[in-house]
Amino acid sequence: MTARRKARKRALDVLYQADLRGEPRGSVLTAYVANLEEPKPSYLPYTVQLVEGVESHAVRIDELLASYAEGWTLERMPVVDRNLARIAVYELLYNDEIDNPVAITEAVELAETLSTDDSPRFLNGILGRIADYAT
Repeated sequence: MTARRKARKRALDVLYQADLRGEPRGSVLTAYVANLEEPKPSYLPYTVQLVEGVESHAVRIDELLASYAEGWTLERMPVVDRNLARIAVYELLYNDEIDNPVAITEAVELAETLSTDDSPRFLNGILGRIADYAT
C-alpha cells in the first residue's frame, strides 16, 4: 500500500469516526495523532492535510456531493462512501498535486475493499461528474 493510500485510509478512519459519532473532525484528528506511537508514520502529514482540507471545505464539498449524487441525499449514503467521496472531492478541487483520475481511482479502490458491492460504481459516477464540473 502506497504512503498516500495509507494516508487516505487513515483520513477515512478519522472522518468515519467523526461522522458516525457526531464528533468534530478536528477533535477526532487530534486524538488520533496523540494516540500514535513514535516514530509517527511518514504518511501522517498527508492524513492531516486531507482531514483538515475536508473540514475547511466541508460546506462546498457537501454541496457538490448533494447536487451530483443523483437520487441520493448525503444522509442516505453509506458513511464510508460519503467520507471517501469527501476525500476525493477535496483532492479533485483543492489539491493540485493529485491528478483527477488518481483521486477517483483511489476512492473507488478503497470502496472495493471497505464498502458495498455497489459503492465503487456509485463513487466512480459521482466523482467523474464532479471532476468534469471542476475542469
